[in-house]
Amino acid sequence: MIGLNAKDWRIFLIVLFLTMMAPFLLNPFPEGSAMAQFNAGYPDLMQRFVIFGILAIGFNILFGLTGYLSFGHAAFLGVGSYAAIWMMKLVTTNIIPGMIAAIIVAALFALVVGFISLRRSGIYFSILTLAFAMMSYSLAYSVLTPLTGGETGLQLKSTDAPILDGAKEAGEIGRANLFGLDMKSSYVLELGNWAFTFNTGYYICAVVMLLAFYLSIRIFRSPFGMMLRAVKTNQNRMSYTGLNPKPYTLAAFVISGMYAGLAGGLMVAMDTQAGPERMFWTASGEIVLITILGGAGTLMGPVLGAGFIKYFENIVSKINKDILHNWFAFLPDGIEDFLVAIVYPFVGKGWHLTLGILFMLVVIFLPGGLVQGGQKIASAFRRKSPEDAKPNATEPAE
Repeated sequence: MIGLNAKDWRIFLIVLFLTMMAPFLLNPFPEGSAMAQFNAGYPDLMQRFVIFGILAIGFNILFGLTGYLSFGHAAFLGVGSYAAIWMMKLVTTNIIPGMIAAIIVAALFALVVGFISLRRSGIYFSILTLAFAMMSYSLAYSVLTPLTGGETGLQLKSTDAPILDGAKEAGEIGRANLFGLDMKSSYVLELGNWAFTFNTGYYICAVVMLLAFYLSIRIFRSPFGMMLRAVKTNQNRMSYTGLNPKPYTLAAFVISGMYAGLAGGLMVAMDTQAGPERMFWTASGEIVLITILGGAGTLMGPVLGAGFIKYFENIVSKINKDILHNWFAFLPDGIEDFLVAIVYPFVGKGWHLTLGILFMLVVIFLPGGLVQGGQKIASAFRRKSPEDAKPNATEPAE
């Protein structure tokens, strides 16, 4: 069905279920309870889950299939953001043209960067992409200030007059929309002590992510994907057969850049602003971390990694001492203070420490990332018990 085999169809349905039911799945605890701190079903965070999922899915096409590790993918994210915000300022606040512009501009930029960087491989390729990203960040921060807004970035203003939008009241600031449907509009469903938020912007991003995920499955299973795996396995042997690996790696690089540009365009659609910080080297490092943690070279790995990282960044980082004291308030004062002192360095501002420890454990014990961990758990449930494994006494043993 729609070009997917049975296994890929099951994977796609799992991702479909997770994205569509996210408002329920991410709000398991009632409002006002001590555990409500761990709820993540609010629009801004859900949007980040799917947008960074798109970014990681695209990066996985390059890194997971070809083995080329780019340290500068945030440059395409930033370029896509700037293209989208300018489209919204000059043409229309409808997000469709902005997303198209983000993809096209990111593709052209990726073509230039890839053509130069792919002349080298290994660590030299990684350093070249990092250099391009940092040059892009520096240009956006200073030299190209008239186009990028410099340190403050760009955002929609009341003085903007998109040519395809109708007249607006004086002082009114345009809002990102999809054919008039406001991206920030939400509906809150209250069931007892639970509140579930259904946000327009999130579901638009979710649909785009599902389309991007479907396209990545088709790429993985296509002859083109097979050629990319050949590049990763042995380029010399591929060259001996008369095939030139360079066009395939350049195509993968451009496709990956287009995914990053799309993610940048969606970021602008959510908050209608763009800044140079999206092109900094730490943003590129985060993309690498997401992909490796989820499982490089797998289909669901980037989606799981994006959700895991963004959850830690937005939920665990907000746990402060007051919250910890509330958790341990039932204990004697001395034990309560001791536990707070032990736990606090790993949450709040110290959430990077916890993330670093988890990343080390995953790399050491689960080189295949969270996907490998899930596969091991599934295989443990499928494994037969010792009694079931014994041959039947009425049947001859082989």
